[in-house]
Amino acid sequence: MGVVTALVRSSFLVNAVYAQVSRQFGLPPQQGQLLCVLMPQPYGMSELGAMLGLAKSSLTGLVDRTAQRGLVRREAEPQDARAVRVALTEEGRVLVDEFYEATCRAIEVLPSGLDEPDRDRLAELLARVVRDNEVPAVFVEAPASVQRYSTR
Repeated sequence: MGVVTALVRSSFLVNAVYAQVSRQFGLPPQQGQLLCVLMPQPYGMSELGAMLGLAKSSLTGLVDRTAQRGLVRREAEPQDARAVRVALTEEGRVLVDEFYEATCRAIEVLPSGLDEPDRDRLAELLARVVRDNEVPAVFVEAPASVQRYSTR
């Protein structure tokens, strides 16, 4: 299998697992992704649009639907009162912590057929691809309690 096929198929695999975990939490995958992006900090709408690759109208609808569920809120941008940023609510924080851990555990199992040196090499190579292509930090590093879950 060539690199293009392997990357595309692995993307489908990860997306399928992500969607499955999202369903377990009663979330559309896009809302799960939004919550994960907001884990480290609130973001302005333009930053979120760029990170998620969404047009303004699509992002507005996503934020509206997620806010209606009580998981995110809009708040004034501290440096510019005319602008808004999106932040997790307390309910959103609790849900995303559980969702994030479940997602990490499910994805960590995918390369379980690899031994530790191969897993480390895979992570190193994928990290280079991500860095070289300046992929936004849409998913933060898994905590140590989740890493290597499948090998314990």
